[in-house]
Amino acid sequence: MPENRYPSTPGQPAPRTGQEHYTAPFDEGGLGAVDAVETTEAPRSFWRESWREMRSRAMFWVAAAIIVLVLVVAAFPGLFTSVHPRLDCSLSLSLDGPTAGHPFGFDFQGCDIYARTVYGARASVLVGVMATAMVIVLGTAIGAIAGYYGGWFDTILSRITDIFFAIPLVLAAIVIMSITANRTSFTVAFVLALFGWTSIARITRGTVLSVKNNEFVTAARALGMGRGAILLKHVLPNSAAPIIVYATVALGTFIVAEATLSFLGIGLPPSVVSWGGDISTAQRAIRISPEIMLYPAGGLALTVLGFIMMGDVVRDALDPKARKR
Repeated sequence: MPENRYPSTPGQPAPRTGQEHYTAPFDEGGLGAVDAVETTEAPRSFWRESWREMRSRAMFWVAAAIIVLVLVVAAFPGLFTSVHPRLDCSLSLSLDGPTAGHPFGFDFQGCDIYARTVYGARASVLVGVMATAMVIVLGTAIGAIAGYYGGWFDTILSRITDIFFAIPLVLAAIVIMSITANRTSFTVAFVLALFGWTSIARITRGTVLSVKNNEFVTAARALGMGRGAILLKHVLPNSAAPIIVYATVALGTFIVAEATLSFLGIGLPPSVVSWGGDISTAQRAIRISPEIMLYPAGGLALTVLGFIMMGDVVRDALDPKARKR
């Protein structure tokens, strides 16, 4: 009689001898294929994953197309029109409608509105880019130093930031530009940056405060790396995401601010073609020829819309919480 390999426990019947026990194959359900991880593919970095997220959205391509178009028009206006916006003018054509080669008609001085709209992009975009660059450099430096070093650095720089933050940007620019004799694109950009760096400084300070206590910063400090080197090589690169988001949106904001100053007559001088100046001139004929205002205002609105849309896409891509929603 064969030996019972399965002894029974008290109160339970003994298993029948010779009974077959079925064991499923290890991967019959295909779980191994489902859970398999591709080890040959390089892991995606945060920036590669963000770039993949942006490319998958239609809004990104629409905003990119608008921004590229505006930048090309601003950099190479001669590719889009051969008419000079200030020299090729004739009073006999004042407020005339569209003709061959002049699709937008003429303004009060008989200048081609299409040419002025094309050339107006250069001044507005130039001021916006310069102001944004100055704001990023100044605000990032102040916010990073205040957040990383702390102590009396943080106290003094935070109070200075609060003082400038309490001053309205456009109002301060109006006061300064009204007493400025030499009004150039650089002057307007500098004045806007002088009172517009506070937001990025506060954003950078908060981000640096959250990053400086991470493990990789502690490891770099343990390896003997200096505080300045840690700030430049580890803290700031890992704090760049909100700075990039702000810079994208701020560019459109500064373009609007320049147009506002030029509209009030205290921004760029009349010798410089700008959308704000053309809108100011066209308001006198808004009842009889509203299209004179429509074209420069449309160019301004389209440009700002492109940067705002790009800012929304960049914010969603660089925010891990937004990707999970």
